[in-house]
Amino acid sequence: MTIPKLTRNQSLVFGALETAEGPLSAYTILDKLRDNGFRAPLQVYRALEKLLELGLVHRLESINAFVACSHPQDNCGSHGTVAFAICNGCGQVIEFHDHALDHRLADWAKGQHFKAEKTTIEIRGLCQACA
Repeated sequence: MTIPKLTRNQSLVFGALETAEGPLSAYTILDKLRDNGFRAPLQVYRALEKLLELGLVHRLESINAFVACSHPQDNCGSHGTVAFAICNGCGQVIEFHDHALDHRLADWAKGQHFKAEKTTIEIRGLCQACA
């Protein structure tokens, strides 16, 4: 998948997340982009909504923050489950995929006649450096 053409605001938000050293909240993104004409949270949220839809960014539910996809060219939606290891010490986020886990969850959903729309796993703990 090639990265689609983004609007100016989408490009700026995506760029802020790509260059960030960790996850960013929408309000942190707004603060970083004020010099680029961002004035209201709605501008950030609209851009994030589209970037999420395109699979270019992910929302970390447990910390209400966003990260750039570590491999946007691969179309994350095709990987099934998206998983993140989030360090409580330094805030580092590692995105990973486990196909065996994908299959187990798919088998469970099928057995329960449950149609999963999105599966995200967040593992919270300490990275090697912080442990």
